[in-house]
Amino acid sequence: MRKQEIDHILTKMLDSYQDVSDLNLTPGKPLQVESYGELVPVEMKPEFKELTPFQTETFALNLINQDRRLTEMLLATGSCDLSYNLPGKARFRVNIFSQSNNYSLVLRKLESKIPTIEELNLPYAMHDIAAEKNGIVFVTGATGSGKTTSLAAILDKINESKSVHVVTLEDPIEYQHPHKKATFNQRELGLDFDIFASGLRSALRQAPKVILVGEMRDRESIEIGLNAAETGHLVLTTLHTVDAGATINRLIGMFSTEEEIQVRIRLADAVRWIVCQRLLPKVGGGRIAAFEILKTNLRVKDSILHGESEGKTFYDIMQAGRPFGMTTFDDYIIHLYELGVITQETALGYCSRKGVVGRGIDSVKSARGETTTDIEKLEIDNNYNK
Repeated sequence: MRKQEIDHILTKMLDSYQDVSDLNLTPGKPLQVESYGELVPVEMKPEFKELTPFQTETFALNLINQDRRLTEMLLATGSCDLSYNLPGKARFRVNIFSQSNNYSLVLRKLESKIPTIEELNLPYAMHDIAAEKNGIVFVTGATGSGKTTSLAAILDKINESKSVHVVTLEDPIEYQHPHKKATFNQRELGLDFDIFASGLRSALRQAPKVILVGEMRDRESIEIGLNAAETGHLVLTTLHTVDAGATINRLIGMFSTEEEIQVRIRLADAVRWIVCQRLLPKVGGGRIAAFEILKTNLRVKDSILHGESEGKTFYDIMQAGRPFGMTTFDDYIIHLYELGVITQETALGYCSRKGVVGRGIDSVKSARGETTTDIEKLEIDNNYNK
């Protein structure tokens, strides 16, 4: 298969629907794209009713393009990541993985234009994160929830406002930042460094003020990231966790029981913000991000040091900290419902605590003069117990 043929297929897939975010090639299924969060088939000529294992493997090997490191990684671990450039059209983050002795591919479309905090309508807390001088900031959420995009917007704000050296460690590079006020050096896993831990260790010798780590994948990278934060660097990174409390627990759980007290002390001193994201379907199509934001303060430090307790959970702290830029997923989702951006079903389906959101929705309905129950008529049963 020639490069021109691959480019032709990818172009057709991209142009098949609006707001295409992912391209999916799986044996036994037609060519598919993800549009507005749903997988839909792509019509091609000649028609691909079902991709064969040979077709997907051929496609995968052509994208790998005889790269020995990627081939060894695919055979040893069952998956590999790479980037692919479709000239004049788009860049992709590609994941090739094996399943039942066949190969499947998912290509995530990368935006060429770096979005701003204002364009994405992100919470104002993102400006405060960009103004931080040191410490560690975690942006968490499921795969495809927009973590990288939010971090790109924060870095763009730093790029606009600070004359500092920024080093990024990514897998692969998604947004290519131009040199504005800041100086950017963007390094890609596999091409410029072998593992995140070694890339992060060497970054400490490159005199950066800001370090972006694509993902904290193991205990060693967490430890070096904490070292960097403790020595005056601002470290921005991601984790795959569902909320702020789970993020702290995941970090502590990476270390042994004997190290727990020391790790809690280091996290209490180093963590500045934890931002969690979820993408929700909007009314009328498309998706919108919901956020949970935890900012460090004395109460947060105490809960990290001694663990959560009654009345001192991270959820309670975020609810009480709304004037300081904090929010829970539930409060944010109620606000989106109040604006009419999401439906009641979406709000209840994506929230953390259905009881809290249910009461919040009832309050919104009451303020609008809408009914909050489907019970139409109540009357006293005068014959009861006679």
